Amino acid sequence: MADAAKLGTNFTGVQMSPKDSKKMMEAANHWMPDVPGDRMRMLEERTLRSNEADRIGSVPVPGSAKGMLKSTFDMVRGKSPELLVDKLGERLAYERNGVRLYEAMIAKVGGMEKADPAMVGALQQIRDEEYEHMLTIAHAIESLGADPTAQTPCADVVGVMAMGIVQVLSDPRTNVPQCLNALLTVELADNAAWELLIELSEAAGHKQIADSFVRCKVQEDEHLIKIKSMMRRDLLNDVQ
Repeated sequence: MADAAKLGTNFTGVQMSPKDSKKMMEAANHWMPDVPGDRMRMLEERTLRSNEADRIGSVPVPGSAKGMLKSTFDMVRGKSPELLVDKLGERLAYERNGVRLYEAMIAKVGGMEKADPAMVGALQQIRDEEYEHMLTIAHAIESLGADPTAQTPCADVVGVMAMGIVQVLSDPRTNVPQCLNALLTVELADNAAWELLIELSEAAGHKQIADSFVRCKVQEDEHLIKIKSMMRRDLLNDVQ
């Protein structure tokens, strides 16, 4: 695993071959695209496809009498229980994936020639808390009579979003600062999502669920601070 960015042979920039770059730009202006049209045609096609496409999955109907009763009661009060269940499913998927991401990061840091025990310990603590958050969400979903094992539409979407982060952390070539940068993206999104989920739970009339999420939000605040501090320290050490 590389410890830091190094100068080397990189042929991706146009400065490496000005003549060839000029020919490439001339060819781009000379040869028309295989598919006729312009940006407006592309916009029209995308609009058409969006109108024809079905939605990404659905929120499952509660499988228990308790869940059906809760959903019916919320609907009578003008609430949208399916929206809350969808967002809870999203957070459950995100936290589950977070556990896997930190497992990958722990393996990467722990496998270094000069492993930092303090960093490994901090990463293990975050991983354990992400796992606790996952269980908290699962309990909240069950308390609504819903099934925490079902993949909701928003859970599907965050799973796709996380694929790039998974690839960064599992790539043997990436170094610690690069992976910390990826985790920072994860924690920024996670932090904002917990804040919104608390507000959404309160608005839906489930204050007990919202209160159970406060501790998770406090810990996510700490995760963000820790990852930012690790990233700053590693980058500054490489520069000096």
